Amino acid sequence: MNESRSSSSQSPDGSHPGDGNLSPAQSNPAPSPHRDAHSPREEGKVQSRDLSTAPDISALLSNWNYEPGTISVRTIVGGDGSHKLQMRVELGLLQMEVSGRPDGARPYGHESLLEYFDKQLEEYGTANGSNLGFHLTRPQCEALRHEAAMYYQRYLSLFALEDFAGVMRDTSRNLRVLDLCGKFAVEEQDRLWLEQYRPYIIMMYGRAKSSLQIKEGKTAEAYRSVKLAMRRIREFFEKFQQPDAFKHSTEVKVLKKLARELKKKLPVDPLKQLQKDLDRAVQAERYEEAARLRDQIAKLG
Repeated sequence: MNESRSSSSQSPDGSHPGDGNLSPAQSNPAPSPHRDAHSPREEGKVQSRDLSTAPDISALLSNWNYEPGTISVRTIVGGDGSHKLQMRVELGLLQMEVSGRPDGARPYGHESLLEYFDKQLEEYGTANGSNLGFHLTRPQCEALRHEAAMYYQRYLSLFALEDFAGVMRDTSRNLRVLDLCGKFAVEEQDRLWLEQYRPYIIMMYGRAKSSLQIKEGKTAEAYRSVKLAMRRIREFFEKFQQPDAFKHSTEVKVLKKLARELKKKLPVDPLKQLQKDLDRAVQAERYEEAARLRDQIAKLG
């Protein structure tokens, strides 16, 4: 396989992959989405095989040092000729597909478990006239969380590589997982499990969208995207009756800093600038200048 590009970037919020406050799901392997006979894996089953002939990746790792506190990512061309992502982690590396499910699997013939359950929900609604009665069991929610963790690792990698469209795709996709579990999980714990990560995912989506708009020279649109992300996070805290948590949120602090930087680049509103000049002139008792400024404001208004 040929390496085509490499990148090493600071984590979007100063942390690094593996921090418990970032990952949208537990790292433990999740049970299969169903417990029936067609399920590809039994719960709790440990698989082992002779790996004495498996290749040693020490040479790969020795040429790519792990750096704590950074997200080290590169793209390579795999043996099948397609581009793949590699992320350097402390104990080795992760390799992911650029699109589709990051591990390349197609559960039940679908792109992901989320797509599979979305299809199940659609068919249930068509057959029953509504979604009332549709539910997700605990193992199914665990499997969805495990899958969401894969997409989390990928959108971190894509952010480091400045593939902001890919970040928007994967973060919006993970928000759909939160919505699905929040609405249809049988257990209350499964309905709430992922909600703690919603502000982070919203922040990453907002940053990716604004970054893409900045590249396109749309500074005003980028500023609005950041403000919208902040509003969505505020609504999240208000929904859970924690309005004071908004001002202490790390995600909000990141977005506020970005908003301040973008605001400085926005074109000055002529009316606002004239009004400021008028206020200063009045305070300094420069009445002739104030009168002239009032005339200009009237014309622009």
